[in-house]
Amino acid sequence: MVNKAKIAVGIDVGSSKVTTIIAQVSPLGENTNIVGVASIPSSGIRKGQIVNIEEASQVIIQSVEAAERMAGYSVNHTAISVGGAHISSQNSHGVVAVADPEGEITQEDVRRVIEAARAVSIPSSREILHVIPRTFTVDSQEGVADPIGMSGVRLEVETHIITGSTTSIRNLTKCISDVGASIDFPVFSGVAAAEAILTETEKELGVVLVDIGGGTTSIVVFIEGSPVYTAVLPIGARNVTNDLAIGLRLSLEAAEKLKISLAEKTKTSLSEERKDEEIEKPKSEGKEADEIDLSVIGIQEAKSVSRKTVVEGIIRPRLNEIFTMLGAEIQRSGFAGMTPSGIVLCGGGALTAGSVEVCKKTLALPVRIGCPNKVSGLIDEVMSPAYATPIGLILYASKQENISPQKFSLPIIGNFFRKVSIKGNVGKIIDLFKSFLP
Repeated sequence: MVNKAKIAVGIDVGSSKVTTIIAQVSPLGENTNIVGVASIPSSGIRKGQIVNIEEASQVIIQSVEAAERMAGYSVNHTAISVGGAHISSQNSHGVVAVADPEGEITQEDVRRVIEAARAVSIPSSREILHVIPRTFTVDSQEGVADPIGMSGVRLEVETHIITGSTTSIRNLTKCISDVGASIDFPVFSGVAAAEAILTETEKELGVVLVDIGGGTTSIVVFIEGSPVYTAVLPIGARNVTNDLAIGLRLSLEAAEKLKISLAEKTKTSLSEERKDEEIEKPKSEGKEADEIDLSVIGIQEAKSVSRKTVVEGIIRPRLNEIFTMLGAEIQRSGFAGMTPSGIVLCGGGALTAGSVEVCKKTLALPVRIGCPNKVSGLIDEVMSPAYATPIGLILYASKQENISPQKFSLPIIGNFFRKVSIKGNVGKIIDLFKSFLP
């Protein structure tokens, strides 16, 4: 029997946009090829949490159906991102006796010791999203990365546990069920972004991933290859938009256009090798280069503003606040000074004008903007820090064993009829039949 490519689906439910990515994963998992992508502006979602289920469901349905049309595949199983200020973390220790002390440590022993570490006291209003093994100890030998096949009588593990609010996760689950898909993997957005952005060397040396979204900023500290601290700040790039709207007396839509036009220069410089030369050019062109003509970027309130005033006077103070809060959070984690690889910025807010310079100055660490580069296929639209989380979701899902094989079969139709009362699925059935037509 020929091994078929499998399908991995990721839905990133963010404060500013809902993105669905569908990808084919080769049988051995060495190649991830994007075949469908859709991004719809968010509605009913604030600071990473759902505040209006009806609106959020409609946006998610639109995003999924647009990606399905592009891929020619019906979504049944998906990985979803979970974010918001309700996320918290702790580290836990587990110990078990090896089942066969005369033999070798097996996968079952590893499963049992992780379960032992999972038995921590958490409030009934919270549930565990991830239990990530950091390092194992076999008898007295510490720092074991993979104990399977080793000999020993006592197995210990250090784990990193990420928890979230049960209510928030249930609301998100309800919205996804309205699409007619089941959730295989709820994944914290910071963990997903790390899959797409960070290199193994950075994780091993010690690095801080900072995912600046629309309403929240996620932080994950990696040391010796594993996450050791996770937190979410209730502030994001939308605060910059609000500041621009108030400071320049623009509408929120106009302020967002201005912020994106300034961010385009950051995005361009990421792909240009002669970045320094580009930065120097405006200086030689005098005062005119400092003026931004708002009518050129489609803003109706036609007037010109000083680029320096916008960047130095409005955007920079807000970035200072975000990165000062980030520095305080790293200090609180107890791992400050243990991340020589510095800060890796991702998320749409990473493209904000001046973000790298302000972060370097505030935290005195190396800083880079991370672009996802571990996928192929329809990547022109998604090769941006803003899509780190949805790409990370499909990479995370592709590493798991129980992802859907690529097939179009009658049982799928049966599943739809069983769920026919769910919103959006009548249209899905029609689309499914259309997909069989030449």
